[in-house]
Amino acid sequence: MKICTPKQMREIDRKAIKGMGIPGLELMENAGKGAFEMIVDYYGPVEGNRIIIACGKGNNGGDGLVVARYLKENGAHVEVILLCKKDTPKGDAVINLKKAEKLDIPIKEVLNPEQFHIPDDTWLFVDAIFGTGFTGDIHPPYDKIIDKINDLDIPIVSIDCPSGLDSATGKVSTPTVKADLTVTFGLPKIGQVLYPGKSYCGSLEVIDIGFPAGLDNDINTHFITKDDAFLLLPLRKPDAHKGDYGKLFVLAGSTGLTGAASMASMAALKCGTGLVVLGCPATLNSILETKLTEVMTKPLPDVKKQGCFALRGMGEIRQQIEWADSVAIGPGIGTHHETVELVKRLATQIEKPMVIDADGLNNLAKAPETLKRHKGPLVISPHPGEFSRLTSINIDKIVDNRIKLAASFASEHNLTIILKGAPSIIAAPSGVVYINSSGNEGMATAGSGDVLTGLIGGFLAQGLSSEHSAILATYVHGLAGDIAGEIYGGRGTIAGDILDCVPEALLELEGFLGIDEDIEDGSYQL
Repeated sequence: MKICTPKQMREIDRKAIKGMGIPGLELMENAGKGAFEMIVDYYGPVEGNRIIIACGKGNNGGDGLVVARYLKENGAHVEVILLCKKDTPKGDAVINLKKAEKLDIPIKEVLNPEQFHIPDDTWLFVDAIFGTGFTGDIHPPYDKIIDKINDLDIPIVSIDCPSGLDSATGKVSTPTVKADLTVTFGLPKIGQVLYPGKSYCGSLEVIDIGFPAGLDNDINTHFITKDDAFLLLPLRKPDAHKGDYGKLFVLAGSTGLTGAASMASMAALKCGTGLVVLGCPATLNSILETKLTEVMTKPLPDVKKQGCFALRGMGEIRQQIEWADSVAIGPGIGTHHETVELVKRLATQIEKPMVIDADGLNNLAKAPETLKRHKGPLVISPHPGEFSRLTSINIDKIVDNRIKLAASFASEHNLTIILKGAPSIIAAPSGVVYINSSGNEGMATAGSGDVLTGLIGGFLAQGLSSEHSAILATYVHGLAGDIAGEIYGGRGTIAGDILDCVPEALLELEGFLGIDEDIEDGSYQL
């Protein structure tokens, strides 16, 4: 699903109205009708229930007035609080104000907070004050009015966007309406899926209001949904053997960090990879053989039995890479100076699809130009700290500009990057950006990123492109985290729980849209 900024949405509006002759009044009608229908879907019949709608002076208020009309026509006791004088609205909004008056919908002008009162028997409140074009701060009298709205103990539905939220950035003013349901139009807005804005939207629903196909062709940002992830799942054939599902070589682990190597390797197997070999320092091989049953281990030369990779192991590593379909480097690999040099050489020599993460990236931080010399398809998956070390950009600046910086880095280095966070951002070298929709705060735990690395490497081994591997791995990782969170809660979830829930996440995807597997040719039928 594509996702846009408010500016891009306004351009789609302009193209539809001025370029294709679709009346703005028609779009507003479709928006209000769709919002009404979504209210009924979520909360049930409205007949006999008191519903209050707060409308601003702009088109968002006009949408709210259409909602009021549909509520009235379906038996609700609807009242409109107009936060301006009746002669203030213009254009399509004033037309819908007059339609509401003809239906004898009570419309009360409220120009100060003292006049703003919600009856005790109100069943539901609709926020149609400010739309997606809002930026900046909430000023009086709206600040105290929104405080009163947030004090309500009833469902709050925001039309297009919670008032006070910047739909371009996800930043919120003080205060901002905290909605239980947000019904937005055309496409979701970027600020509605970035924090802190996401936490103010409640459930986010997108309504098709009749924009013709193709008006969003110049938008290259996508919101990864379950159906997007489902379409990327590698097919499984009933007559296949393990070699058909890819061979992954993982170079990981050092003293004290065998868990990272173990989880990355197991994640690759759990996402369907046929064969996984873990290359580890020889000193640690017995530990990892004990931890791992299905993963094969390859003991490699280490530095004076210190449990870290030695440069002299390059020849044996190359043999494993030659065997593999893809390579994963970094989880728990350590930062010994010989290991640093090893990783730098591998990063510029490997032609197979590869993912580099964690200490693999830290080992490249002093020579980040190394990444520009990679030879094969490459995915990197830094968190903001690792990205800061690679780019020398302040972490706060990274957090505030994740989409722009990820896209720039991917293009400049000709690679796919997953900039981890809430939510994770994926950028491809083509300039296309993806925002992940799965995951939760419980995934902020040691080892979670190692599971993601294994998933990326596993999907690369199964033949997906670097871009598609990053998208699918990120979504499956987040979905597994969501499943684990339902079992253990945000506080109690650990990386091992996420790993254990990967198969269930894949089962959920495979069952999405009612998939049946055709036994004869192994293809999925919808």
